[in-house]
Amino acid sequence: MTQVTGQISVSLDGYVAAPGQSKQDPLGRGGLRLHEWLFAADRRREQHGLDGAQRDVDAAIVDELTAGVGAYVMGRRMFGGGEGAWDLGWTGWWGDDPPWHVPVFVLTHHPRESVVMRGGTEYHFVTDGIEAALKLARAAAGDRDVAVAGGGSATRQYLAAGLLDTLWLHVVPIVLGGGTPLFDGPLDGITLEPARVVPAPAVTHVQYRIRPGTPGSGAAGSPRTSS
Repeated sequence: MTQVTGQISVSLDGYVAAPGQSKQDPLGRGGLRLHEWLFAADRRREQHGLDGAQRDVDAAIVDELTAGVGAYVMGRRMFGGGEGAWDLGWTGWWGDDPPWHVPVFVLTHHPRESVVMRGGTEYHFVTDGIEAALKLARAAAGDRDVAVAGGGSATRQYLAAGLLDTLWLHVVPIVLGGGTPLFDGPLDGITLEPARVVPAPAVTHVQYRIRPGTPGSGAAGSPRTSS
């Protein structure tokens, strides 16, 4: 059965991006520290191949998260390119051969024609909301999974709507002191049930199953209140 998964890196104080975000600095001042574990894991996977990845905690988590994914959904800020009307020359942060290799559905208020990239990545731009994007992603994925790739707003919306089956939080031991919070209020009717905790030297990976719960019992504020 197709699963809808989410995953995102978050600071100890609950932020997924630092203050001062811009087109030149999309994660804000110091926000790239949230993803250093991922960059390092990717380098190790490239250097050592699959066998090395299997012995590496972070790389193994990355492999687990990407295996079986047939389509992605992401927010406009995750795709980037600024606010408002599209700069049609902008095709994402990842160059001509993005890492997705499957259809990607971008949430936006501004229509745009689909963009086909190298390696099997196709960007489709959805203006009808999160449920419409998920329906399209499910159709594209077939019997494979759909992954919500971020950013914080898209992940929070899918979580609050009860549309995620699981959520991985990659908790990085830094304090940003501000920026974009993952949780900015209660998740009424949603319970985050801890399923796995995978410690690593630079990050702690926490997997939650998403369950219906008593209204008002959901997580709020930061991952400290949900873990």
